[in-house]
Amino acid sequence: MRFDVITLFPELFEPFFVSGINRRAFESKLVDVRLWNPRDFAEGSYRRVDDRPFGGGPGMVMMAEPLWRCLQAIRTDRAEPDQGRAPVVLFSPIGQRLDHAMATGWSESVGAVLVCGRYEGIDQRFIDACVDRQISLGDFVLSGGEIAALALLDSVARLMPGVLGDESSHQQDSFNPALDGLLDSPHHTRPEVWVGPQGELPVPEVLLGGHHERIARYRREQSLSLTASLRPDLLAQARADGRLSRVDEAFLHSQKKL
Repeated sequence: MRFDVITLFPELFEPFFVSGINRRAFESKLVDVRLWNPRDFAEGSYRRVDDRPFGGGPGMVMMAEPLWRCLQAIRTDRAEPDQGRAPVVLFSPIGQRLDHAMATGWSESVGAVLVCGRYEGIDQRFIDACVDRQISLGDFVLSGGEIAALALLDSVARLMPGVLGDESSHQQDSFNPALDGLLDSPHHTRPEVWVGPQGELPVPEVLLGGHHERIARYRREQSLSLTASLRPDLLAQARADGRLSRVDEAFLHSQKKL
């Protein structure tokens, strides 16, 4: 798949592509990312890409024309047919919130053109004419779309075959269908007893016994407890979808009595 990123700050992306385990996806071109600076498509000696908003108000607005020229260059470079062209995505506070299901969908796609806005925003005429979808990280505002683009690329890259050391790793992540959309259980490693600020803290005994069924049940119960406490909405959805077993329901019922 291929992602073309329109950004005024391509230097923010470059360290990301050579760091961490996900670099395998980018180095192998399983996730092919190409960076485009709209300033390269602006006119004049100053290569201006923004101007004051009509109607007054603070800040500056990114101009439609440099973005449009940049997008046209990307379309030419991708050599796509009119039918089946990669969608244009804008990162915006009004967009659909990025979640695991969305990341999975992108990991199975041909990719997209990612538009990273800056300043007070982008000329609405470009959005209306060119943008197919808007995505948000949550109910807060960032200085630009680059962090959101990196989040999307990271979430997609780790889902690609051969990127993680263990193919089952992402299947145990929070929100994954393999966990019925619940939160992941806590993790522990050596030493068996850690002497921390609260004294001696041992690893839960069940994890040391080597009994796989008991360990699986313990982790499931921890997942249920965490989800019920921190994200009851996820638990309610799993219940509505019929993903909880009678054993799960019995455990949750017992927790309410404690």
